[in-house]
Amino acid sequence: MMEWIVSLLLIAGSLFMLIAAIGVVKLQDVYMRMHAITKAASLGAILMLLAVVLWHPQWIVAIESLMVVIFVIFTAPIGTHMIGRVAHRMGVPKAEGYVMDELQDELDKQEKEGKTEL
Repeated sequence: MMEWIVSLLLIAGSLFMLIAAIGVVKLQDVYMRMHAITKAASLGAILMLLAVVLWHPQWIVAIESLMVVIFVIFTAPIGTHMIGRVAHRMGVPKAEGYVMDELQDELDKQEKEGKTEL
């Protein structure tokens, strides 16, 4: 029974990783690609680490896997946010269909006020 659960978790994690990879290749601009890679790859990694914990039920494996999950949960959104800001500041072109740009609105507002930090 445990083999089936671990296999399902590994397959699900692999599918999420595959979806993330396809998103990076197929989506139109850097912002959409970041969205795909952050959410799908993080979930895929978490499912695969859960499978590892179930397959090797030892404390050290569980603690290491938990530390990796916490690292992924905390660093993926921060890294993506920073990449998005840098892409915006560098003027990386956006795909069509964007309705609003809150960062540009805030930059324009601060420029009018004479501030340069954001």
